[in-house]
Amino acid sequence: MRGVLVFMSLFFVLGCTSDVQPKPTGYLRLEYPVAAYTSFDDLLDFSFEYNTNALVKVRSQVTPRLVYPNMRATLYLNYVPVENNLDSLLNDAYKLPFKHISKAESIPEKVFINYQNKVYGTLFSVVGNAASQYQFFLTDSVDHFLVGSLYFYARPNFDSIYPAAIHIQKDIVRLMETLKWK
Repeated sequence: MRGVLVFMSLFFVLGCTSDVQPKPTGYLRLEYPVAAYTSFDDLLDFSFEYNTNALVKVRSQVTPRLVYPNMRATLYLNYVPVENNLDSLLNDAYKLPFKHISKAESIPEKVFINYQNKVYGTLFSVVGNAASQYQFFLTDSVDHFLVGSLYFYARPNFDSIYPAAIHIQKDIVRLMETLKWK
């Protein structure tokens, strides 16, 4: 009996260490390089600042795009001159984000006004598992109209894309704030 008591005492003293515990759940940590901005004013009817981590690709004067190769994302831009069709262009620009309504939880919008450069527009954030997380339009209401849409080359999973989308949102806002018509 005494041997069993000694064995049990040794078992509890040596068996109860803090090394064997469940490990906490690990979370993905994403770090993006600090944004450095440069101006792009070649070939287009407008200029803007963009993140140097993106590549500007210009197929034509009306369809430039900003490619984020490390994030597998592209910000597509589409320029249209206004020719007595501003109502139609605005209507189309407001319809575009709402094509994602079946997958979106909400689509909040932020109005943008820059009186000094005569740039007015709206940024739409598509919250949810939609194909495009951000869409926007900018215009001077007289001659110029620019539409932009952000797409990731991944299955739309909002929780996974969210950190990258927030990072690129800062670049979109910078583009909107620095846009100037020629």
